[in-house]
Amino acid sequence: MMTTLIAPLADASLLEGITVLDLSRNLPGPACALILQEMGAKVVKLEPPHGDDAKSMPMLYSALNSNKTIVTADFRTPEGIQILKDHASKCDVLIEGFRPGVMAEMGCSYDTLKALNPRLVMVSITGYGQTGPDSHKAGHDINYLAASGLLKRLQTADGQLAMPGMQLGDVFGGTAMGAIGALAGLLKAQRTGQGTYVDVGMTEGLKGLNILPGAMQQMWKMMSGKEMPHQEDLLSGGLACYNLYQTADNHTLVVGALEHRFWKPFCIAIGKEEWSDLHWSRGVMPGTPKAREIREATRAYIATQPLQYWLGKLEGVDCCVNSVNQ
Repeated sequence: MMTTLIAPLADASLLEGITVLDLSRNLPGPACALILQEMGAKVVKLEPPHGDDAKSMPMLYSALNSNKTIVTADFRTPEGIQILKDHASKCDVLIEGFRPGVMAEMGCSYDTLKALNPRLVMVSITGYGQTGPDSHKAGHDINYLAASGLLKRLQTADGQLAMPGMQLGDVFGGTAMGAIGALAGLLKAQRTGQGTYVDVGMTEGLKGLNILPGAMQQMWKMMSGKEMPHQEDLLSGGLACYNLYQTADNHTLVVGALEHRFWKPFCIAIGKEEWSDLHWSRGVMPGTPKAREIREATRAYIATQPLQYWLGKLEGVDCCVNSVNQ
């Protein structure tokens, strides 16, 4: 099974000549290494004798690691540690996902490896970072989502927390932040001849994704003096122009007509031109009775016809509307 984590590049040799040493397992680190590989880097993956734990899910393991050079190394033995050091002395980027302190316990701290390879960029991906009160705490994706505050944003209409269908913490907080850190480190090494240590805490990485909801919360409090009710703000369901609508055949029409220039042609195409100015940019702000009224009217109207009926009406109309891919 093959997968692509970044869009196809016009030049897939951006990192040609770069070697990445991947010591990580499961999802965040291997996916980070895969992104660098897709940019042209060579990836050598060191695995223990029993292999990566992700092998219990063969399709996942294959998707992440099928084009990497796999080398077996038992880090509980001097021979295995020497293999690690030999590869680290020649690579440009090292990615690891052990708990804080484990690399040092193996005699492979960043300072030790940097003495062998001054240009080395070492990326450590953990749940809570290398320092702090939670640094040694065990966790998985759902824990990092909760600790970051992001899980609170994933609520149903009645306020119940929703179980995400994808690993947001692993992929955004770990994989993406790790790749960004590795690329920044490579740039520093290119400029100065010196590598760097990149501490990626998935929880901290996720906190940055709260930037827009946080701004919306502040705006709502400025306007109303109250906390923002869930699914009543600008982007979480408070507007008719930015919402999910169930069709008569139980599919979903996705409407993202946030700007008036998209909302107006949408209304015209579905036969409701009179709704065109019932938009937040025309004063119908989220949380107001009029906003709720037009949202519920749109919901009831879309529910009268099957999905393909609406997609036919909207074919060729530039209004930010689509269906949900299966």
